[in-house]
Amino acid sequence: MTRIVPRKANPATVRRLAESGLHPTLARLYAARGITAASELDDALAKLIPPTQLQGVSDAAILLADAIEAGARMLIVADYDCDGATACAVAVRGLRAMGADVAYLVPNRFEYGYGLTPAIVQLAAQSEPDLIITVDNGIASIDGVEEARSLGIATLITDHHLPGDALPAADVIVNPNQPGCSFPSKALAGVGVMFYTLLALRAELRTRGAFDDGKGPNLATLLDLVALGTVADVVPLDRNNRILVSQGLARMRAGQMCAGVRALFSAAGREPTRASTFDMGFGLGPRLNAAGRLADMSLGIECLITDDIARAMNIAQELDRLNRERRSIEADMQSDAMLTLDSFDPGERASITLFEPSWHQGVIGIVAGRIKEKFHRPVVAFAPGDDGQIKGSGRSIAGLHLRDALDLVSKQMPDLILKFGGHAMAAGLTIRAEDFERFSAAFEAVVKAMIDPADLTRRVDTDGPLETGYMTLETARHLENAIWGQSFPAPVFDDVFEVDNQRLLKDRHLKLALRKNNTRFEAIFFNYAEPVPASIHAAYRLSVNEYNGVSSVQLMIEHIEPA
Repeated sequence: MTRIVPRKANPATVRRLAESGLHPTLARLYAARGITAASELDDALAKLIPPTQLQGVSDAAILLADAIEAGARMLIVADYDCDGATACAVAVRGLRAMGADVAYLVPNRFEYGYGLTPAIVQLAAQSEPDLIITVDNGIASIDGVEEARSLGIATLITDHHLPGDALPAADVIVNPNQPGCSFPSKALAGVGVMFYTLLALRAELRTRGAFDDGKGPNLATLLDLVALGTVADVVPLDRNNRILVSQGLARMRAGQMCAGVRALFSAAGREPTRASTFDMGFGLGPRLNAAGRLADMSLGIECLITDDIARAMNIAQELDRLNRERRSIEADMQSDAMLTLDSFDPGERASITLFEPSWHQGVIGIVAGRIKEKFHRPVVAFAPGDDGQIKGSGRSIAGLHLRDALDLVSKQMPDLILKFGGHAMAAGLTIRAEDFERFSAAFEAVVKAMIDPADLTRRVDTDGPLETGYMTLETARHLENAIWGQSFPAPVFDDVFEVDNQRLLKDRHLKLALRKNNTRFEAIFFNYAEPVPASIHAAYRLSVNEYNGVSSVQLMIEHIEPA
């Protein structure tokens, strides 16, 4: 069962926002997302939270400035997803622009695991760095930092993941989620943390008179990468993150982007002049992530740090090939999972756990997400690891903080989970293969204890009906250009329509001709092949359909039920 639940917007706030000059539809949408004044939508860089409020960032700036002045060798150790790749590229580009001797390392995830492990430190030590800088990882790397310390290598941890009970003994830690940090935005992505670190470093170098012009490099040139990593990592788009994303999008639309981002737009068949958060989340991000999932994320990082457009284009084409391969593997794994769950009825179960020996570690997170969408349950999918271990990737639903759930399982059964980490909606873990059934039972018990039963009923949050007069290309363009994402969701409307015509495209997608108030609309419901009644209640997104150079309004259906 699915409930359609319209969001509420204070009429006085809507009126005030509209009177400030906002499009009436946007005024209603923003009010329903907690915006109370037009000033809260000001996306000027000057409105960013100052770097000085981020705990550890001033110490990091001093550490980095001292290292640059001493000609020290720096090595960035990156994570293998889009956030990690963009954070690494931001670090390489920014530090080199400020005179640093810097290289990077992104170990194979299947061989070395996640984070700054002792094995990765040993690998890093072969290049004889004076300072290791982590991006988008490291907050849980107690043993790895200790290994670096024993080798005489300094460490700077930049991360945004939630810490465990103890912190690594790094020289400096920059993480808005570390204990004692009062930075107002806890939602910074790893790339955002690195960007803030560079802002602080530039300010420190200015005070030392390091720049001939007194200003230093223009770090705004990195905002295309910051925006891409922030959106692709699905962190909440609070005001600070919306500013970063908005500024990055503006640069993309103006053609001011690095060669790699331009090449990824081309590989994804998308137009940068009309760049949107949707493009980054579903076009560019998956192509970068494919490298980390199936091969080596250094391929993605090279795409983002090269200034040679021809080389960037070649790499982007390889990333596109990997993404197609990833989709094929994912489809097979999803088919396996759905066969297993063919007669599955969640019933009283609050969670789903799956393990298949033939599954690929790099794709289990995506499969977990697909199954979560189908059954509306927290899902953990496992694939084989090394030495009798299996590695799991989990995806959660609203109402269950997944990392907290794993933490509770770990506290109740200290010998069960070998390691884990993550966020509210996504997390990873490692257990012994023989403990799969024990973990399934423990996880189910914890989820049942933590979640409100009402959260196990799927709901579609909408913005209610959209007046026919606003179901136009102009409105659709306004919505396209706005910033939407996690915790600031893209608009979904709902209304009753008459169905004039329906047919299947490629035996998979339902194409509809709908009518409301004698106005006809084209609509499509992807991956839905069932016939619908003559009158429907539909939840939909308003979009622009481009075909043969002609633009028209199209409704992207999210949910259908009889009217």
